[in-house]
Amino acid sequence: MKEFTPEYLEHLRKIIHDRADAAAREELADLHPADIAELYQDLDLEEAEYLFKLLDEEMQADVLMELDEDDRAKLLSKMDVADIAKQIEHLDTDDAVDIIQELDEDDREKILSHIDDVEQAGDIIDLLKYDEDTAGGLMGTEMIVVNENWSMPECIKQMRMQAEDMDEVYYVYVVDNEDRLRGTLPLKKLITHPSVSKIRHVMETDPVAVKADTPIDDVALDFEKYDLVAMPVIDSIGRLLGRITVDDVMDKVRDSSERDYQLASGLSGDVESDDKLFAQTKARLPWLLIGMVGGLCNSVILGRFEGGFVVDPALALFIPLIGGTGGNVGTQSSAIVVQGLANGSLDIKKSSRQLLKELGVGLLNGSIIALLVFLYNFFTLGAGHEVTTFAVSISIFCVVMFASVFGTFVPLTLEKLKIDPAIATGPFISITNDIIGMLIYMSISTWLIVFFAH
Repeated sequence: MKEFTPEYLEHLRKIIHDRADAAAREELADLHPADIAELYQDLDLEEAEYLFKLLDEEMQADVLMELDEDDRAKLLSKMDVADIAKQIEHLDTDDAVDIIQELDEDDREKILSHIDDVEQAGDIIDLLKYDEDTAGGLMGTEMIVVNENWSMPECIKQMRMQAEDMDEVYYVYVVDNEDRLRGTLPLKKLITHPSVSKIRHVMETDPVAVKADTPIDDVALDFEKYDLVAMPVIDSIGRLLGRITVDDVMDKVRDSSERDYQLASGLSGDVESDDKLFAQTKARLPWLLIGMVGGLCNSVILGRFEGGFVVDPALALFIPLIGGTGGNVGTQSSAIVVQGLANGSLDIKKSSRQLLKELGVGLLNGSIIALLVFLYNFFTLGAGHEVTTFAVSISIFCVVMFASVFGTFVPLTLEKLKIDPAIATGPFISITNDIIGMLIYMSISTWLIVFFAH
């Protein structure tokens, strides 16, 4: 990976300013498409557009795929429909679909009409019908397919023809006369069985495959489970439709992880550090407003307990402890559940078992924390603060129990409702536990004040 120093960028900008085409091409000649895409982040749009036009069409297509969506959109906005179509023709169908999906409906139709390869255009149109978060929306149609009834010489001939336009060959897929997937043909068999009568005699049967409507998260789990570099995609009756490669899956997993992290951090939309002021404000403000409402609710609860603070002012000292502990416990519980749902280690059908486990964990954690707090208050506050000593310990035990169960229940419920459970690890859990924690603390304190008064 090339490092672009300030000195190099200044040198490159001078070349661009002087419009020294030959020197600019020489600078770009040894760069990987990913390096060029990274370089564009340090240039303004006019400079990036100038360098982009100096690349050949195939390299342009590769650079487009390496750019992030915002930079790619800016560059595409400077290109006419015919030029974009030329870039699309150099891409695999799955990559072409990714770019076309980012455009509006009118531009999609215009670009597809300018693609000279009718077969590729048809494949792209077919792929656009699938949801982008399913196996069908992620697959490409570039693959080597042979018939189980072919002889080995015929198979090799067909493979050579099909491989001419492919950059990478991962697997050779075997189908029957109805295009149903029957197996894979290991390349080793081509060498060790050159005269076999039929492919079906040497193919490996029962390949791992996914249906076109399979969610991406499930596809990623299969890739991890079976250590695959590519996976075939089939329809409901087993016909081979396309293939998914591991790099495409990793891109989706990374995007999903970033989205979940932002949700857990209280960001309501996809936002980057270089986004404009309004975009960042729009993404951050909703949960901040909800947090403000939660804080106002807490102030109302505390206001109604003003008399309790008069009886024992020390009660006010432990308000942050109650709220902070409940928020931390709830976030821990929800994070464990969300992680289990994401990596497949937690079965949604066994949610009751997870709830019972968290109840046990909450019981142990709550007992230990409550005992330590009780001992601290007993020896530091001394006589005259019995209400605070007992109220804080009992309350923190109840808060830990509630937060453990609530932090588990919420993401499991969201998962059943087909809502991203990652939202449960963020401000939602903290704010809710804070309010419930204050209600528990004030209620127990009020009851103990009355109890000790008698």
